Amino acid sequence: MNTLIIKKDDLRHNIEKIKEFALKSGQDDKGNSLKIIAVVKANGYGLGIVEYTRFLIDNGISSFAVSTKEEAILLREAGIKEEILMLSASGIKDELEELVENDITLTLSSKEDAKAIDELGEKLNRKIKVHLKIDTGFGRYGFIYSKRDELVETIKNLKNIEIVGTYTHFSVSFFDEKYTKLQFERFINVIEVLKMNEIEPGILHVCNSAAFLKYSYMHLNAVRIGSAFLGRLPFNDYLKLKKIAYLESEVTEIKELPKGFNIGYSNSYKTKKETRIAIVPCGYMSGYNVKAEDDLFRFIDKLRFLKNDIINLFKREALYVKINNEKYKVLGRVRSISLDSRYNRKTSRNWR
Repeated sequence: MNTLIIKKDDLRHNIEKIKEFALKSGQDDKGNSLKIIAVVKANGYGLGIVEYTRFLIDNGISSFAVSTKEEAILLREAGIKEEILMLSASGIKDELEELVENDITLTLSSKEDAKAIDELGEKLNRKIKVHLKIDTGFGRYGFIYSKRDELVETIKNLKNIEIVGTYTHFSVSFFDEKYTKLQFERFINVIEVLKMNEIEPGILHVCNSAAFLKYSYMHLNAVRIGSAFLGRLPFNDYLKLKKIAYLESEVTEIKELPKGFNIGYSNSYKTKKETRIAIVPCGYMSGYNVKAEDDLFRFIDKLRFLKNDIINLFKREALYVKINNEKYKVLGRVRSISLDSRYNRKTSRNWR
């Protein structure tokens, strides 16, 4: 049995550090402090969405974001009454109605969404709360930033929708400052156009975890925090956030291998002498050493990963396990598959 061990004290440490940093941003022009929207998508990043959300609530977080209808409904069925934003958009009327009935704030990102949500509002005889999504160069959900006339015309014709927020999504905030600034400028220009046309955009939020830590002037009214709570960021953060979880398994077999014996997928390791090894039933199915497939990245990204792999060759602790508090190298290649494997439901969780 593999168990994900979640260290509550370290998670609590991260939450407090993030809250303290948010307080340093001061207040907006209406006297409101910076709002933290906790992103708990993908089953709470593998921590268990209900348990994780409850822990965040107990530690002062009161606003959440999810990416699927199932996640949103699961939280409501668990008795969680706090504000929930649906980050993905939908024009499916039955799905929208279920979300609205469960008091989920919707994302509005296209003319089709607007029509479906507005018609639903008329049917239910109520104003439906939405966050307006602007695509500033990610290529996913959202009104294209340059099509401002279309955006204004769409919004002006809505009668049953209340815009309570407007946001965008940065694509490379963890390493490309130039492009992130460009996305931010595009977003601010769209907000100015909305206000010129007497459209109130509600709270503004653009920062994910990386941008929250790197670009304080982009904080606006709210920030969306996901991986920072877990202490897992692709750069060294000055808040000194802690990694809050580790995977626990067991040794199921110990065996002696002769010299010149291959280990692992692709025969990636060969013993140089007679070697005693331990077999642990934990790997890509449990999310251990899961990596994204190479074809998901640009050539420059592959070079960056190659550089890191070369550096890791000379680090004994690059990939290891601990047995009785002693480090042991992982021999051979741990196969990688879809990122979704880290949420394998066969892995239990233990909050310590």
